[in-house]
Amino acid sequence: MATNKKLRSADWFGRSDKMGFVHRSWFRTQGYPDDYFVNRPVIGICNTWSELTPCNNHLRDLAEVVKRGVIEAGGFPLEFPVTSLGETVMRPTTMLFRNLASMDVEETIRANPIDGVVLLTGCDKTTPSTIMGACSVDLPTIVVPGGPMLNGRFRGECIGSGTFNWLIKEKQGVDNYTEQDIYEVETGVARSQGHCMTMGTASSMACMAEALGLTLPGAAAIPAVDARKKQLAQMSGRRIVDMVKEDLKLSRILTREAFENAIVINSAIGGSSNFIIHLLAIAGRIGVPLTLQDFDNIGSKVPLLLNLKPSGKYLMEDFYYAGGLPVIIKEMESWLHNNAITVNGKSISANSALATCYNTDVIAPLQQPLKKEAGMAVLKGNLAEQGAIIKPSAASPHLLKHRGRAVVFESIEDYHARIDDPSLDIDEHCVIVLKGVGPVGYPGMPEVGNVDLPMKLLQKGIKDMVRISDGRMSGTAGGTVVLHVSPESSIGGTLALVQNGDIIELDVAARKLHLEISAEELAARKANWQAPAPMATRGYVKFYIDHVQQAHLGADLDVLRGGSGAEVTRDLH
Repeated sequence: MATNKKLRSADWFGRSDKMGFVHRSWFRTQGYPDDYFVNRPVIGICNTWSELTPCNNHLRDLAEVVKRGVIEAGGFPLEFPVTSLGETVMRPTTMLFRNLASMDVEETIRANPIDGVVLLTGCDKTTPSTIMGACSVDLPTIVVPGGPMLNGRFRGECIGSGTFNWLIKEKQGVDNYTEQDIYEVETGVARSQGHCMTMGTASSMACMAEALGLTLPGAAAIPAVDARKKQLAQMSGRRIVDMVKEDLKLSRILTREAFENAIVINSAIGGSSNFIIHLLAIAGRIGVPLTLQDFDNIGSKVPLLLNLKPSGKYLMEDFYYAGGLPVIIKEMESWLHNNAITVNGKSISANSALATCYNTDVIAPLQQPLKKEAGMAVLKGNLAEQGAIIKPSAASPHLLKHRGRAVVFESIEDYHARIDDPSLDIDEHCVIVLKGVGPVGYPGMPEVGNVDLPMKLLQKGIKDMVRISDGRMSGTAGGTVVLHVSPESSIGGTLALVQNGDIIELDVAARKLHLEISAEELAARKANWQAPAPMATRGYVKFYIDHVQQAHLGADLDVLRGGSGAEVTRDLH
C-alpha cells in the first residue's frame, strides 16, 4: 500500500532555495527533464561491476536493464560504483576488504539523494558487503544477483569452476594430467559470464539473499547469460519504486524469522560454510540477535535436497532448469517461517506456492533426501572456546570421529615450504594444524583451511585428512576441515599453543574439539606465548586489524555493527 511519506530525495531536489538550485542545476548537465526532480523516487543502482572482478563483468549491461524498469515505474535511476571484490585475483584475500566495501556502500547511500537501492551483486563478497552496507542505512532495498556461469565442459563432461581448482595438485601429481589437459580444462571450466556455477560462496550468497526475502522469487539460480536474468532485472527495477512508495525497508524484511529461514535453506542446498560468517555480520548490522550456536541449533538437522557440487553431482544451470530455489523453499515449508515477508510484499511461502520440480535427481523431495542431516556443526572445546565449524556433508564419514597427532604449520608460508617435503613426519592419521590465518593474523581470514594434502599421501591414494585452522574454506571445496576456530591463534587462542605431536580429538557428533594436554601444561604454554608482530602499521589494514571482531561474531569491524540510519543532518554549504 502506497504511503504519503515525503521522499528522502526531496531534501536535495525539492527545495526552492539556493541548495535546491545547486543540486538540480548540476544534474541537468546530463539532460534530465524537469519532471525527474518532482515526486520521482530516486533509485540508486549500486553496481559492483569491475573488469578486475571477472564474475561481475556483465553488471554494467544489467544495470541498464534495471534502469528501464525504474523509469517504467516512474522512478529516477542513478547508477553508482562501489568497491568491487574479485575473489579470483585479490590478495591477500577479499575477506580483508569485505568490511571496507560495506563502508563504501553505506556512506555512498547515506550521503546522496537516494530513496531506494538496487544491489547488483555476483562474486562472493560483493553480496554480503553490499547488504551489510545497505542494512546500516535501512532504506528500501532489493538485490539482483548477477547469476552463475553456464556449466563448465571438459571432454564431454560437466565440471565446476572453483571445485576443479582443488583437484589440480592431485590431477598433475597423481593422475598425470599433461599441460594440454590442464589447458583444456582452463579454457572450458569458466566459459561464460557469471560467477562460479557450483554451490560455492557466490551461489550460496545468491540463495541466501533469496531465502532472506531480498530478491524477487527464483532470482538466485538464473544463469547470467539467460535472457530471463534480464527480465528479472527489469522487474526488480520496477519493484523497487513501489517498495519506496510502500516504505518497505530492509528492517521490515530482515527479521529473526528471515534469518532462521536462510539458515534452513543454506543447509538444504549444501551451502558454503562462509554463509555463517556473512549472515552473522548482516544480522549485526540490522540489529537482529544471532549467534554462532544458532546455526547448529537451527540448521544442523536439516536434510540435504540439492544434488549439486561440491556436495553432489550437478551445477547451478541444472538447478535452475530443475525449478530453482522456489522448489527447495516449497519442499522445506514444514521447516520455515512461511509468513516471512519478501521484497515483492508477499510471503516466502506464497512466492513458492506454484513451484514445480522438473528433475528429482537434481532436487530431491523432502521424503527422500540425499542426506538426512546436512547442516553445519558448531564445535566447542578447549581448542575452540568461542566455537569452530565443520561442514559434515563435505567431510569423510570415517573422520568425523578421530584422534590424531598434530602436524603444525605456524603460517601459510611454513605450510607451502614443508608440506611436500618427503621427510615430513606425517601420515593419513595425523591432524594438519594451520595457524595465523584468522581475521587478525593473516590478516583477513583467507580461504586456506582446506589445504592440499602432502604429495606423498596423495600418491598413496589418500583423499582426505582432518585439517584445523582459524581460516575459512572456499564454498567450492570439501573435506574434513575444521574452520573459523575462535579465538584465533594470532590473538592468543588455544590454537596458538598447539605443538607438533599433541593429540587432538575431533568428535562431530559430540560437537567436541579438544587438545589433549593438561590444564597446567596449557597455562604454562600460554604464559610463554608471545603475540606476533602486527601485519600492518598504517592505512586501512591497520584500521582493520585494530577493529575486526572474531569469527564467531562475523568478523565485522566493531565500529560498524548496527547502523546510523539514512538521515544526514548537515548540508554541504
